[in-house]
Amino acid sequence: MTDTAAAQPEPFDPRATDAEIQDLRARLRATRWPDAPEHAGWSLGTDVGYLRELVEYWADGFDWRAQEEALARLPRYRVGVGGLRIHVVHARAATGTVEPAMPLILTHGWPDSFWRYTKVVPLLTDPGAHGGDPADAFDVVVPDLPGYGYSDPPPQPLDSIAAAGLWAELMTALGYERFGAAGGDLGSHVSRYLALDHPGRVVAVHRMDAGLPVFGGDPAELSPEERDWIQSAMAWGATEGGYAAIQRTKPQTVAAGLTDSPAGLAAWIVEKLRSWSDSGGDVERSFTKDEILTNLTIYWLTGTIGSAMRMYAANAAIPPAQLARRVEVPSGFSIFQGDVVRPPRAWLERSTNLVRATEPPRGGHFAPFEEPELYAEELRAFFRPFRAAPG
Repeated sequence: MTDTAAAQPEPFDPRATDAEIQDLRARLRATRWPDAPEHAGWSLGTDVGYLRELVEYWADGFDWRAQEEALARLPRYRVGVGGLRIHVVHARAATGTVEPAMPLILTHGWPDSFWRYTKVVPLLTDPGAHGGDPADAFDVVVPDLPGYGYSDPPPQPLDSIAAAGLWAELMTALGYERFGAAGGDLGSHVSRYLALDHPGRVVAVHRMDAGLPVFGGDPAELSPEERDWIQSAMAWGATEGGYAAIQRTKPQTVAAGLTDSPAGLAAWIVEKLRSWSDSGGDVERSFTKDEILTNLTIYWLTGTIGSAMRMYAANAAIPPAQLARRVEVPSGFSIFQGDVVRPPRAWLERSTNLVRATEPPRGGHFAPFEEPELYAEELRAFFRPFRAAPG
């Protein structure tokens, strides 16, 4: 793939073959189950009892063809940038909304893909049809990160800085010089570097988290709230960060098992959907089985769990000086009540040009999927003052 293809987005409608679906079901039915201590539940990782229930439904109840049809209703393309074919949802504002609509690029994280934003696309492109103001419409761009979903895996792991550079090229290819950026998890990281490295193009940036804290100065300079937050983040890493240590250091080791076993893939991902969402311990309070399995099936069919995890290894090599840079582009945060490692306002003010920070009462790490109406309203409210700026 050469960069000369960058100007021509190609319509994209991937469909699994019958053989791929049959192979998936056969693997699920042949799962070799681990034992588990009595009454372990979720305390040691994924609950084997729940996993059995999910896998049985994946094998004999889940209708991937119906999910394919639903995803096909989104305007999906592949765009050549940086020598890679990037899969992107490019949904323009509904006819009759204020023109020109504000372009907005939304970046997902791990362990998901463009799936994270599928519910909010219509709310953002046509707010008038969903109880909002038509003047708040966006042209929405939702790419899969390289090595995630239907985007090509890069030859070598790419970090968030490189991904931000690709997104700048992508927005040029789609005809947008100025735009807003938003994201969570790795998508927060990428959106941050878009604002840092392309401040003349990013009108404003909205994030759902501030990442894990990195501070190389005198701790006495920090507020008590900031010091408490850093301590809590370290404690969270000690009890919940095993996945990240593996993905930073030895992703290929677990990739062998997760690429071969759909039950293993489900165990690796569903535990995060449960513990990072506002689920109260019941994953199906935040996601239906069909929604969980749509995310998992995208990973399975594309074979991207390994390439997705490798981004952690690339990000681990980002120099501390990059992590310490302050974002001067106008910044907003929605810190959802059910998310993990929630930063205090003092840290947001220290690290960004903060213009708005809210704490929505519901939703967690996957808020665009868990609470799409609430998340869409957060974006509308934040970007409203910046609508005169895009070009």
